[in-house]
Amino acid sequence: MQKKAGKTFYIGLSIFVFLVMFPFIWVFLTSIKPPGEILNFNWFTTNPNLDFYVSALETRPLLLYIWNSVAISGLTTIIAIVFASLAAYAVTRLPIRFKGLILGTVLAASMFPQIAIISPIYNIITSLGLRNSYTGLVIPYITISLPLAIWILSTFFQKIPYALEDSAKIDGATPFQTFRKIIFPLAAPGVFTTAILVFIAAWNEYLFALTINSQDSMRTVPVGISLYQSQYTVPWGDITAATVMVTIPIVIVVLFFQRRIVAGLTSGSVKE
Repeated sequence: MQKKAGKTFYIGLSIFVFLVMFPFIWVFLTSIKPPGEILNFNWFTTNPNLDFYVSALETRPLLLYIWNSVAISGLTTIIAIVFASLAAYAVTRLPIRFKGLILGTVLAASMFPQIAIISPIYNIITSLGLRNSYTGLVIPYITISLPLAIWILSTFFQKIPYALEDSAKIDGATPFQTFRKIIFPLAAPGVFTTAILVFIAAWNEYLFALTINSQDSMRTVPVGISLYQSQYTVPWGDITAATVMVTIPIVIVVLFFQRRIVAGLTSGSVKE
């Protein structure tokens, strides 16, 4: 019975992995096809080549798009984690009133659709003269990322024993010293997981990047790839090649830090 259940589990897991990886596999196989086979439904080609990768780099400044995305996503992640950590610590560990209401308001703020707030944010960024700049995208990205980051970090901070905080108070530590030397290091797995989620969300964001940064030299990867088109045709080969090149770094980062991510997701799940 156990062998049958184990076999069923592995079959289901294999199907799940295939369904998850299918879009990326299809994009990769399409990117190595010759131009004449790009619209064929055949999975494999007998003449694979890298012509589309060369074209993707020469047609548009893809490397510049990647750098813009790295810079904007990195700045967003650093600023969001710093402020979200302080806010989550204050809400969960300090003796303040209406903690539930504050967290509920934070969660409600993250539910606003981007299309509903794009107009006021665009007007603010324009009036400040921050269009076509890193700052002009980092500000709305932080607005989107902070509520989710605060909510996630609050769950990690709540799992840390309060006895550690009481001991620090007896030793004369201030609330900020307690946060910096005790709470934040203990919540490091959760902080790291939250940082990865914020980075990926900023990396994949499209609407604000399309609206605020209209200058080609300031575009991010999602917007840059969407503009891989000519007057009469859509260069699907270049698009698939560019998609593979910008997806692989994110996959490598996730695989490299998968243990930390899993540790963060499971942190505090087992109560001692």
